[in-house]
Order: sequence, then structure tokens, then C-alpha cells
Amino acid sequence: MNKKLLVLFLSLLITYARAQNLKSGGILKPEQALMDIRHYTVALDVDPAAKSIAGYTEIDLITSKSTDVLLFDLVRGFTVEKVWVNTKEEAFLYDNDFVKINLKAPLAPGSIKVKIQYYGLPIIAKRPPWTGGFTWTTDGAGNPWVAITCQSEGAKLYFPCKDHPSDEPNEGADMIITVPEGLYVAGPGLLIKQTTKKKKTTFHWKTSYTINNYSILFNVGKYKVVSRNYKTVDGNTVPMQFYVLEEHADKAEKHLDIFEKIARTQEKYFGEYPWVKEKLAIVETPHLGMEHQTLNAYGNKFRYTKVAGEDFDWLMHHEFGHEWWGNKVTGVDWADMWVQEGICTFGDALYVLEHAGEEAYLKRMEATARSTRNELPVVLGEFMDSDTVYHPDIYGKGAFFMHTMRYVIGDEVFFPTLKKLSTDSKYTYNNLVSTNDVQKLFSDASGQDLKPLFDLFLRTTKKLEIGIKKTDEDEYLVKLLNYNAKLPVDIQTSFGVERKIIDKEGITIQSSSVPVADPKVYYLKRVILD
Repeated sequence: MNKKLLVLFLSLLITYARAQNLKSGGILKPEQALMDIRHYTVALDVDPAAKSIAGYTEIDLITSKSTDVLLFDLVRGFTVEKVWVNTKEEAFLYDNDFVKINLKAPLAPGSIKVKIQYYGLPIIAKRPPWTGGFTWTTDGAGNPWVAITCQSEGAKLYFPCKDHPSDEPNEGADMIITVPEGLYVAGPGLLIKQTTKKKKTTFHWKTSYTINNYSILFNVGKYKVVSRNYKTVDGNTVPMQFYVLEEHADKAEKHLDIFEKIARTQEKYFGEYPWVKEKLAIVETPHLGMEHQTLNAYGNKFRYTKVAGEDFDWLMHHEFGHEWWGNKVTGVDWADMWVQEGICTFGDALYVLEHAGEEAYLKRMEATARSTRNELPVVLGEFMDSDTVYHPDIYGKGAFFMHTMRYVIGDEVFFPTLKKLSTDSKYTYNNLVSTNDVQKLFSDASGQDLKPLFDLFLRTTKKLEIGIKKTDEDEYLVKLLNYNAKLPVDIQTSFGVERKIIDKEGITIQSSSVPVADPKVYYLKRVILD
């Protein structure tokens, strides 16, 4: 084996051997706490044959205090060649998944531009999108097909960054990606420029919106761009685009028809599409899917189901819902991940409500209740990392909690408040949210203290316990056993179904048959008959 092949072989071994359980978030490091990231520019030459990347990342940031150290996350295994701070080359140490820049002299608080030049073989995803990295594959015609996924691991998988959910680049990002001629790069925001030189094509994508770092990525393929205009609920015209493999281009128009219906439904409940100055788009990927701002990854292979007799794509609907829940409304900490996953999953049920009706919606939510595991609380604490918080109940139980809250406070309060959460500047774009923020918003809107509800269903694995005790002939005492406040509960008796307000003291119910508590399943509950 010659020297070049040996080096490549060893590099590949290192790439595969690198830990695949890299985490994002957690307790913010002091060296990073003083940095406010404003903008990223990621400029890379991508070589699908060698499975390599080479180029630089520029980071614009503001420091809140004087510092002689700057610290950025970058997964080990690359070669970092040079580092500049405000155009001056600086010494650095690249080790243990960090690039640590030791400044010659302390910098006063203020704006700083850092440029890091590097190259290497990025981690290859073993199970995308759940285990992140690069996917290097080919389409049905043998053309290179490249995708990136890094939600749990963070964008440090392939560019130096501050990898923490609490800090997004407020002024967006530029991506300048070069690939072999004939391939197309799809990226976030708007395509600014496309140039071809020496059998390579460079695509310059730019987003001016705040963006989470796991959405700062690109996809490469033999794509055809299929476009139409979409008029939002507020009357703005936005390009709706599908970056579809050429071999599937004949499926694109029907798929966009379904996408358009999905978009209109989401807008009804959550307000105008959040990124009207850029685009509304999906890109075909070799993995199942992921919510990447203005460029949702789609890999469901056009496998449609039916809702109210019409074709529907659950994957496209769910990932697109993250344009509101996750991209526009973003948790300040991974501990609040249910806000994006749970409410987005509830949005999937709202599509059923909108097009198939209340009974179909209730049937779906009952199925969601049955599938809830209750192995871990939905909210585990504060300053959590992505691996710790990620479990199935942040989806289903989070969605079911929204269903419960809808019942408790009523539609006339619930739906306007849900839309306020997704549209009010206090909770969107640059302003990140916590579970406590959501709790306060719905409590204030309903005039009720909903903390006990949030505590029971999100911060514990307990179910609501309802006791039913026969106290006399055709008479029963119905009470809450583990909830220290009042709740509405539907009670089915021999006279029909009535909504009752119940607490720990209980109420007396007349019925010639044993009452049934919550027959339509608005609560995760245990009913104890005595």
C-alpha cells in the first residue's frame, strides 16, 4: 500500500472510530458564555469521491467582556491549518473537540471576526438522521448524493461554532459550497450566486434570519429545481421549491400540491410562514427527514397515506411544522425540546382535526395516549444536553399534553394562545423560550395557575389518578387522588356525559351504572374503583 493510500485508509478508520454519541448543549462553558454569535460564513470545497471537505469558517461575534481566549467547538479529526482573529494570525490548540485560540493580547469587549481554515474527513452518519454526520451515497443513476444531519451533535461535526442552543447567529449565515460540475447544492435561505470554473461549481447561499446551527448545512445531488409561487395567509408571495432528484422529477408537481395544502393548514393554526423573505422548500435526501430552516429534508420516498380520503405525507407535514416549532420558536435549552417536538407533533394531529374532523382527531389522540411510555419525565431539568433529553415521550406525550391543555382551558382560549406563542416577537426568532415561559403564557391567558398541570404531566411520569367509590345505591363519590387543584373531567353516567369540576374533596354523582371518568381520553390517567 503506497503512502497516500495508507494515509487515506488511516483517516477513514479515524473517521469511523470517532464517537457517534457526541452531545450538544449542556452547561455553557465560561469561555463561550461571553460570546454572542452574530453570523457564520462556511466556505467549503466538497469532494464526494474522497468524502472530504476543505475550506474555512468565519465567525462574527460580540464579546461581553475582555478576554484573551476564544473557544469554538469542532469535532476532532480535522486538520486545522490557520486561525485569524480580526485578520491577524493567532496561536491555537485543537484538541478534545475544541479549537482554543490563545490571543497574543486581550481583546476589549466588542465585535470580533474569527477565521478558521481546516480540512479533513467529516464523521460519517451511521443512522441518519438520529445519529448525525455526513451521508455519502449515490442516486439511482449513480450520481453523488450527499446529505448532512447534526441535530443532536450540533454543527461542530463539520464547522467550528459555538455549539449551544442558547446562542443562534442573529444575522444569519452564508454558505459558499463548491462541488464537481453537474451537481447542485441546496442550502438555507436564498441562492445569491452560482458560478462554474475548472469543472467545479460554487453555490453561494445566504440566510439573513436567525438560524439554529444544525440548520446551517447543505445537500448535494443531481437535483432538478421545481418551483411555484405560494401566497401566504398574510398575502405575501414566497417561492415554493422542491429540490428533487432528476429521476423523481415527474413526482414533484403532485408532491408540491400536497405540500401546499400542508402549508395552508399549518398557517391557519400557527400564523404566517416564518421565512417569507426567503423561500419555502424541501430537498430530497437519502435519510428520512429533518427540520432544516427554509430547506426541510425529505426522504419518505413519496409513500403517501390518506387523510379524509386524500393523499397526505406525514413526514413532510411534521418536518415542515418545525419551521414554527424549533426554527421560529426555539427552546433556550435542550431541556425544553418538547416545545418543538411535542407541539409540532400536536400540529400533526391538528391536520387530522382540520381535514377529518373532531372524532378522527380524538381517535388519534387516544392512540397517542396508549403509546406513551412514561419512562422519563418530558422535562428533566435545566442545562441538559441533547442526548439526555431525547426520548419518545417528548413527541407523543408532549403532543398529548397540548391536547389536555386544550380541554382544560377550552378552544376559545387555547387556540389564540397557541398562535400567540408562535407569532408574538416575545417568543420567536431572536427570543428563545423555556417551559416556564409557555406555562406562564397559557396560565395568564386562561386566568388559571397551570403549574400543577405542567408539573404532573411534563415534570413527572405520574398519571392523573381519579377515584370512584360507591357510597350508596346509585350514588358515587368521584375525586382526584393526586392533584392539588381543580380540574374539569367528563363523567359518563346512566344519564349521559357531563363535564364536572373535580378536586381532592370530590363530588357526588348519581348513576344506575358505574360512572366512567374521561371517556374520550383527554387525560393520561388511572381510574381507581373502590
